[in-house]
Amino acid sequence: MNLAEHYNKLYRDSIAKIANGNYEIDRLIDSDADNRFGITLVIRPDAETNHKIQQFLAEVKAIEPDQYYYQNADIHITLMSVISCYDGFDLNAINIHDYVQVIQQVLNAYRSFRIHFKGLTASPSCILIQGFLTETLNQIRDDLRFAFKNTDLQQSIDKRYAIQTAHSTIVRLRKQLQAPDALFHLLEKYRNFDFGTFEVKQIELVYNDWYQREQYVKKLHIFSLDQ
Repeated sequence: MNLAEHYNKLYRDSIAKIANGNYEIDRLIDSDADNRFGITLVIRPDAETNHKIQQFLAEVKAIEPDQYYYQNADIHITLMSVISCYDGFDLNAINIHDYVQVIQQVLNAYRSFRIHFKGLTASPSCILIQGFLTETLNQIRDDLRFAFKNTDLQQSIDKRYAIQTAHSTIVRLRKQLQAPDALFHLLEKYRNFDFGTFEVKQIELVYNDWYQREQYVKKLHIFSLDQ
């Protein structure tokens, strides 16, 4: 996959939809009845990168204060949705140790690698940071796919789609846009902004809700990558 082309197409298509009023408002993000949970392997950006993201978000908030903004603790890249969030998932119904063993066997072969956050893209419901990855990340994903297919563990890898990017969602639309033109102008300003390059030294296995909110996330295991 050519990531730059993928992100560019996603941006063009999504901005056109949003400009026409065809954006998607997340009706569940403020709902107490949302019980979608799962387990995920995630990567966290470093503090310097998060600081630049929050500077951008402060500008967006000044234009659209009613949208949903990711806090530093919630910002992440999904390496792999091991069990995609669904209503009624019970963490006590699985043996975490079995999952840790499978993942550890895969990660033993890998060292730390770098991810570059540069520019913005969008979906009809979100604003996302564009992540550009080394081939290492997708090699890890392929190895995890193979490893889990050879187990009888509950998993839903690639059931929604086969993840190939390293993007990070930072804004979700939960209300009608108040100033879409001003928002588009700001997005263009940051379209190719360099948010930073960071070294991935560890990967977290977490129990999480759909939005990876800190108050619901439980860290199940931290895998360190040999440097």
